[in-house]
Amino acid sequence: MDIRVLRYFIKIAQEQNMSKAARMLHVSQPALSRQINELETRLGTKLFIRGKRQLQLTPDGYYLFERAQEILALVNKTTYNLQKQDVVSGTLDIGAGESMALDCVMETIKDIMHKYPEVHINFRSGDAETIQADLNSGILEFGIIMGHRKLDNYHTLQLPAEDRWGIIMKRDEPLASHESISSSDLIGRSLLVSRQVQGKKTFQDWSNGLIEQFNFVGTYNLIFNAALLVKTGACMALTYDKLIDTTSIDGLVFRPLKPQLTEPNTIIWNKNRNLPTVGKLFLETLRKNITKKEV
Repeated sequence: MDIRVLRYFIKIAQEQNMSKAARMLHVSQPALSRQINELETRLGTKLFIRGKRQLQLTPDGYYLFERAQEILALVNKTTYNLQKQDVVSGTLDIGAGESMALDCVMETIKDIMHKYPEVHINFRSGDAETIQADLNSGILEFGIIMGHRKLDNYHTLQLPAEDRWGIIMKRDEPLASHESISSSDLIGRSLLVSRQVQGKKTFQDWSNGLIEQFNFVGTYNLIFNAALLVKTGACMALTYDKLIDTTSIDGLVFRPLKPQLTEPNTIIWNKNRNLPTVGKLFLETLRKNITKKEV
């Protein structure tokens, strides 16, 4: 069914006069009459009762009039949305560990959600192995990997900010008086470390050969829970800066490592899968935001 002919039909039904509708549509009356006759023939039913001065819709005509208005409303909306690039919806699934360096990603998501209210976001927290497995299975569109890892099987984009390692400890701990913590300070200390890092490998070079004298007593997945254990005095915890607001957990302090130890944050996505529209939009917006930060 021709959309143009439906527009003609609606205008005739609204004006109830062929001549007036023809003038408003800027077509000749004979041409307009011929289009409606062909429509009736194609549908196999009469749409109008022809009077001397006025046209009236038949029951089938009323039915088509209602449906035609719905069809054209949808066509108009779809055309508008495509032209304005507003037809963006769906769910963006992103996996990541904990890091304050993700503020650029969060700003990007904010921009998208404000502009495209039909976009929804699902975050999945996890370590690198979990994130990569979810990417490979298609559960996630994007993953954010902290630290240095082999990522040859993925497209990658490095985020501008890096994470700085340090120690959270009780405020009355003797090391709390130090401005920073060296490897020799940690000899024999009971330490928790994130499950998302490879423990000894991450700190091997930084420790200047002292890693074997560190006492790693366990791992954590969420630093808040680890901080509660640190508060008891049972241990200290290696963690990224700014993950814990030590002012909100009374009695704790953060001290950076010396020499400074930082790690990159890399966003990755599967080389073997095409990104959905919302994924492409996210990537495009993120790249623009990164460029702005670099200027």
